[in-house]
Amino acid sequence: MPEIESLQSDQAIYPPPRDFQNRARIQSLTEYRALYDRSLADPEGFWREMAQELAWIRPFDRVREWDPPNARWFGGGKLNASQNCLDRHLATRGDKRAIVWEGEPGDRRTLTYRELHAEVCRLANALRKLGVKPGDRVGIYLPLIPEAVISMLACARIGATHSVVFGGFSSEALRDRMDDAGAKVIITADLGYRKGQRVQLKSEVDKAIERLPRVEHVLVVRRGDEPLYLESSRDLSYEEAVRAQPASCDPVPVDSEHPLFILYTSGTTGKPKGVVHSTAGYLLQTALTTRWVFDLREDDLYWCTADVGWITGHSYLVYGPLAEGATIFLYEGALTHPSPGRIWGLIQAHRISILYTAPTAIRSFIRAGDSFPRGHDLSSLRLLGTVGEPINPEAWLWYHEVIGASRCPIVDTWWQTETGSIAVAPLPGATPTKPGSATLPMPGIKLEILDEAGKPVGRGHGGGLYLADPWPSMLRTVHNDPQRHAQYFSQVAGKYFTGDGARVDSDGYLWVMGRIDDVMNVSGHRLGTAEIESALVLHPAVAEAAVVGRPDELKGTAVVAFVTLKVGQLPGENLKQELRSHVQAQIGAIARPDEIRFADALPKTRSGKIMRRLLRDVAAGKATTGDTTTLEDLSALAALRQDEE
Repeated sequence: MPEIESLQSDQAIYPPPRDFQNRARIQSLTEYRALYDRSLADPEGFWREMAQELAWIRPFDRVREWDPPNARWFGGGKLNASQNCLDRHLATRGDKRAIVWEGEPGDRRTLTYRELHAEVCRLANALRKLGVKPGDRVGIYLPLIPEAVISMLACARIGATHSVVFGGFSSEALRDRMDDAGAKVIITADLGYRKGQRVQLKSEVDKAIERLPRVEHVLVVRRGDEPLYLESSRDLSYEEAVRAQPASCDPVPVDSEHPLFILYTSGTTGKPKGVVHSTAGYLLQTALTTRWVFDLREDDLYWCTADVGWITGHSYLVYGPLAEGATIFLYEGALTHPSPGRIWGLIQAHRISILYTAPTAIRSFIRAGDSFPRGHDLSSLRLLGTVGEPINPEAWLWYHEVIGASRCPIVDTWWQTETGSIAVAPLPGATPTKPGSATLPMPGIKLEILDEAGKPVGRGHGGGLYLADPWPSMLRTVHNDPQRHAQYFSQVAGKYFTGDGARVDSDGYLWVMGRIDDVMNVSGHRLGTAEIESALVLHPAVAEAAVVGRPDELKGTAVVAFVTLKVGQLPGENLKQELRSHVQAQIGAIARPDEIRFADALPKTRSGKIMRRLLRDVAAGKATTGDTTTLEDLSALAALRQDEE
């Protein structure tokens, strides 16, 4: 991993809005630094104190044990994640809204904490009646309806390990994940709604289950009104199974290290892997980072737009916010259906105060035009967030000015499925922000930028991004593949390699430069793709860009840019030349794209990440290899192939 060159200059600084700062939990960089410095100077004492935030059934007697790559946190302790998310709020927040939900067709439901607790207990009892025991795995394959959250918490309540599979995945993807997890029961629905279509879920389960002999039962939630086939010896109506159960169920005490869930990664880099997260360490750090990063208040209506099929949905739609007693908003369908104004209409109608979404979604909003958000009342918003990939400065500024009316702080968060919780982000009342930078690490997170020899690089220089010390919410293993888990810590012994290239600027702010796999060696210069993509999106005609390299005999690697244009912009040779010159002016001649391809859409996972691995195959004229089960729209890849021909 030779040094990665950074060709961009640092951006302007945006201080926290004074009104926000005066009411924030953490109100200055001085407060943040005191908290952060204490977490590194005395990690045992710091995390011992922080862990008192959880409700323990039996107190822990050891804070951490670290034998790379294996970590154990809060040894000897017992607790229950469902109890921490529900029971402890009943006395003070029992009648507070826990979930506000809207389906894509417009149907709505609201559950208070007391009502959610009762529903979770009923399902937990139903699962027990089906023979589910602590340590058993339960698959969850649902649309984003309240039952998805109920199912996760019901599993946690009885000590079962859940494995959520996004409701848009195919039967093949479902089968592979459930087979690897060894699921005993699957909870699904007859169908879900997305982009105006009825997505048939039960039929996908029926196809998958033909090769899943260990699955004993399927619980089916009734979402639609179509005739439903239930196989008599295996399938059960969710409503009938749950209705007969009592609304109380004592939470099962589980060990701190008990596996709370297995989550399979989205497949941007190849074969999915089942990341295993523990109970205590994961729950603690997701709750604390929810509090710090989103600065939650009792009257907030908080919307994380991710599905529960992704780690963002696990950590910042379910466990973190509910552990903090927040009110969460769930929306079932596509944010732009039936028009690009749907998301803004939801914010206006429900008076949502915190919006946490992906840069990919933001760029799609930009492409649709400003008239949609400007046609709605977004004054209820007080905080904006981004997640999933580095946000380019142009999209950050649009989000700040058009959606936040230049008054809402933006928390640009960097983290991964494997980190479990946010690792780097601004604290909205304390941290001055720079468009495109995730800024500073969370307490307890020790970042290092290292070269291929494992030596630190200087500020302003790019290298591999590592987490140097263990943290509570870190992955515990890869299910059925401990060697794959060990590889995370093998690049530099005992340090977690994120797979990202990054640099730290003169203020100590982190700039993620893209996946190391996406670094290109152009005429002897190692360039990260993220900077070139950001430069392209700065052009007023460009909505989104993805940059990859293809082999080139002369330069080693040629720069290939796939570009989608804003509405009303027309592709052509003149625009290609203009974009090449624009990148040269923004970064330098070395980054000038050798080839620009216009596309109506880029191949993305269902979590919104661009699958650059597939674009590299297209650019190089190679056949597509590896896992494509998580691809949102196969036609996007097919269209690129057709253009190539």
